[in-house]
Amino acid sequence: MKIAISVSKKEKQKGEKSPYFQALKSLGVSAKELVLLSPADRARAKAEDFDGVVFTGGEDVDPALYEEPKKFSSVKTDRSRDEFELALLAAAQDCRLPILGICRGMQMINVKFGGTLFQDLGREPYSEMGYQLEHRQSGKRGEATHTVTLTEPESQLGEAFRGSCRVNSLHHQAVRRVGRGLKVTAYSEDGLPEALEDAGDYPFLVAVQWHPEEMADQPEQRKLFEAFLAKCIELAERRAHAPRIA
Repeated sequence: MKIAISVSKKEKQKGEKSPYFQALKSLGVSAKELVLLSPADRARAKAEDFDGVVFTGGEDVDPALYEEPKKFSSVKTDRSRDEFELALLAAAQDCRLPILGICRGMQMINVKFGGTLFQDLGREPYSEMGYQLEHRQSGKRGEATHTVTLTEPESQLGEAFRGSCRVNSLHHQAVRRVGRGLKVTAYSEDGLPEALEDAGDYPFLVAVQWHPEEMADQPEQRKLFEAFLAKCIELAERRAHAPRIA
């Protein structure tokens, strides 16, 4: 089995110390089964060589990709990463690989499906509910700061937790218009989408706005990774037993 973890250039420098890497290792995945990828690895980032892909946090998605100008100086982008990950996502979909998106990963997936983003939650009104949360917490990354509520118990996210779950919050952007072919399966208290899934029959495509890798010691967060990993193992085993074409 091989799982690709798409990260920023800075995150890749952490190597096996990356929390994404560590979260999967804590579930029994060996280091040789995990591959950190960044835009510099474009030549070897072939989706058919992997049994699952994780798209992680980092820089903002270029607003031009959802047909908007950059509105604020707080928007920091890396177009090379955008292009790399959009291509990798498309190839992963073609191969029907299990896909897990985390924070920026969720936003990138939404844009790939034709959705849009709030460019800066501190500068754009995003709720008509009369209040809003601080989505960019000042506390430790592993601390829970607000609640997300599951809206579709029969969803793939529903395998990880029932009802609601406490999560961390480390983002200044968020999903605005949901992309075609996606559905929201969890919201924050102030109405922001906190989880997206494929609305069709795709085997596993789940994206969350929080950072479960920073809370991998919590049961709900472990179950999310376990659900993803189970699909990766299933695909790897199916490929291993597939008849070879001479």
